[in-house]
Amino acid sequence: MITFILSIVLLLAGYFFYSKLVSKIFGVDASRPTPAYTKQDGIDYIPMKSWRIFLIQFLNIAGLGPIFGAIMGAQFGTASFLWIVFGSIFAGATHDYLAGMISLRNGGMSLPEIHGKYLGNGVKQVMRVFSVFMMILVGVVFLDGPAKILSTIIPQVDVYIWIIIIFIYYIVATLLPINKIIGKIYPVFGSCLLFMALGILISILIKQPHLPEIWEGLENKMPNADSTPIFPMMFISIACGAISGFHATQSPLMARCMTNEKQGRPIFYGTMIAEGIVALIWAAAASYFFFDPSSGKENIDASKGAAVIVDYISRNWLGTAGAILTMLGVVFAPITSGDTALRSGRLIVADFLKYDQKSIKNRLVISIPIFAITAGILVWEIKDAEGFDMIWRYFAWANQVLSVPTLWAITIYLAQKRKVYIITLIPALFMTMVCTTFILIAKKEGFGLPENLAYCIAGFITLVLAIVFFAWKRKYKTEINEETINIK
Repeated sequence: MITFILSIVLLLAGYFFYSKLVSKIFGVDASRPTPAYTKQDGIDYIPMKSWRIFLIQFLNIAGLGPIFGAIMGAQFGTASFLWIVFGSIFAGATHDYLAGMISLRNGGMSLPEIHGKYLGNGVKQVMRVFSVFMMILVGVVFLDGPAKILSTIIPQVDVYIWIIIIFIYYIVATLLPINKIIGKIYPVFGSCLLFMALGILISILIKQPHLPEIWEGLENKMPNADSTPIFPMMFISIACGAISGFHATQSPLMARCMTNEKQGRPIFYGTMIAEGIVALIWAAAASYFFFDPSSGKENIDASKGAAVIVDYISRNWLGTAGAILTMLGVVFAPITSGDTALRSGRLIVADFLKYDQKSIKNRLVISIPIFAITAGILVWEIKDAEGFDMIWRYFAWANQVLSVPTLWAITIYLAQKRKVYIITLIPALFMTMVCTTFILIAKKEGFGLPENLAYCIAGFITLVLAIVFFAWKRKYKTEINEETINIK
């Protein structure tokens, strides 16, 4: 329990202290006009109140990530607490804040365009395709789960009917102005997600269950620990609860609605810390139900899936009514992430084609192919018995991979502005190592190489990227000095 309490305190301290340092390094200018005013179009660029944007951003980036990812990651033991805390403060929240603020400074620029501006045209073209495909995967994985849960809550309605209903909602929410549905109902659902976590937190504080402590060791408690080493598997499993590339695809949506650069710290950094706290709460609850032998109860079988575990925890600690409300939260949270993912996909394509989105016709031209591909993958996933598991595994890895070029782009931005770039260089190197090692070591998703060989190859690739960065920085500094001399 002491480790858990200290972890929450550290997350809060990260917001109140470290976020101020990151904000100072970026250099907030409260007098600078924001895209919500300079590009106001009544569709995607609309000024909104800060508290509303905060709750929308929180719901956008949260979804099932800080719940399901944290629950499954808790199987790794106390190390999961450390990753949630330090990953959120130094990697995830810093990544979200700076990506969002760079977008804000560049007229609400979509993530692939940011990649292109700071990493080159080649990277931009790859990330355009990768990001849109990633948004489609999010739409698929965050539709399937809620539909299955709804079919268990209301068994009279077939799961396929729920899939159709949710998909129709996706279409409507993607096409309508952001203030019509997202701006109105998301703050409500965002509040529900926070209250749901608060209910579990209060239960933990009242019941005082035995939770793993840091001094008990960082042993990998996975049933198949030999084939799932903490590095890199835990860092992929706990995605949204520590760092997520998906978050940076959502930040431009909110950057187009912000009215002042000062809003960036609570909206971008603060929502990630809130998500980290939610993840920590669910990881702590799951670790108790996974491992505690002193309670006299039978520990949960983690292989039954995160949704079953959420239901079990909620029924034991919150009662039937609380469990129903919690499960409804687990339903609505991913749906709202799924629709904003497809909306983000529409905007990425629109930015790439420079295709105005004011008219419904233009929005349909871009959205129909996205809807068609999403529907096609859904049909395949439903027919294939292992379809969902395969999509989820690739989604989890792709989600973390997306954070890597974003961190490198931010690092280049800071270096060009002669700011303290070390705050993102270290996370960029770390996540490069994590994602490269995972694809080399994973048996189903990757190459299935022996651990030592995978670590060596990933370490070499990470080292090469570090050398390339410092070589670029030296060249860039020389070019800037030469330009300064020529001007004089």
